Amino acid sequence: MAPLTPVAGMRSWPFRLMLLATVLGFGGYALLLPVVPLWVSGAGELAAGSTTGALMLTTIGTQLAVPWLVARLGYRTVLGTGLVLLGGPTPLLALSAELGPVVAVSAARGVGFGLLTVVGSALVAELAAPSEHGRAAARYGIAVGVPQLVLLPAGVAVVDVAGFTGVFVAAGAAPLLGLLALPALRVPRPTPAAVPVAGEPAPPRTRHAVAPLVAMLSCSVAQGGLVTFLPLAVPGAAGVVAAALFTTAAGALLGRTAAGRLVDRHGLGGGLLLPGVLLAAAGMAVEVLALGGAAPLVVVGAAAVGVGFGLVQNDSLTTLFAASGPAGYGSASAVWNIAYDAGTGVGAVGLGAVADPFGFRAAFGLSAIALLVVGAASRRSR
Repeated sequence: MAPLTPVAGMRSWPFRLMLLATVLGFGGYALLLPVVPLWVSGAGELAAGSTTGALMLTTIGTQLAVPWLVARLGYRTVLGTGLVLLGGPTPLLALSAELGPVVAVSAARGVGFGLLTVVGSALVAELAAPSEHGRAAARYGIAVGVPQLVLLPAGVAVVDVAGFTGVFVAAGAAPLLGLLALPALRVPRPTPAAVPVAGEPAPPRTRHAVAPLVAMLSCSVAQGGLVTFLPLAVPGAAGVVAAALFTTAAGALLGRTAAGRLVDRHGLGGGLLLPGVLLAAAGMAVEVLALGGAAPLVVVGAAAVGVGFGLVQNDSLTTLFAASGPAGYGSASAVWNIAYDAGTGVGAVGLGAVADPFGFRAAFGLSAIALLVVGAASRRSR
């Protein structure tokens, strides 16, 4: 095997340019996450959730093949393709609010999002030394989280000012602007051993991979349902919804930043999964109370879900990198992103299926119970 390209370090220009492309790509994603369900909301809660579900379904299907594609085409080509597919089809949403065309565009965007997510998180490990992985993952989390912090609440608010078409155009332009960072982006040659067969990412080598993946999946279900349905669950309260979406994104940034320092400097890798899951469970329980008539608690619950999920995001990613080793960074990135995005899709479609007949309190309560079960199982396995 040829020698690997030396790591650039998390303060290098390659790492910074990767973060820039990530910010712009996730900007296009975050702006539309709560807006597209509103665009088709006349068809019902399940239909609204299916738009996010379609996005996540094609995202996950694409993520299975990304390490194989990277091994053959290189990180930069795959990243550029992802940005084009994520941004290019987006303005087409303005042509129709019918469910079929919207689902089709969402599915196409999901392919681009799948390419972007796996390449971005894999480059965290490829461009930073193992001793920097916690903090590098935290900086990547900031690049992912800042667009959500600003644009999740802004998307719903901007619709009232610029209309759906203006939001769709802006969300399409952002990922395409990310292409400007690619010519100067120098990335290492991918490790040939990362994924030997297309569509079959080799899992991390130890049983320690199970806990981080289950924690990621369960927290992602909670946040996916929360982000998708808060605008519908709290109608006529745009200010409360915007504040809740802001605090859940801010909480995730806080959680990821704190986890990065705790993992690198205090050796707590793997030890933050249980606190994160339990905090997210508490947040979803607060949402159940909030929808019962205590609307200000919507913001409190959203913040708790965000912080808990942020802890889990960072700790699970660095745990998977440690379990996989350098030859498995691409595979670890793929399975981590699959857990993240599968949870988002299940949160949108699954909780939407519960909310349609039983209401949003039942849907959010079910998510809280699932998180508590995961937390209890995690505690028994320690």
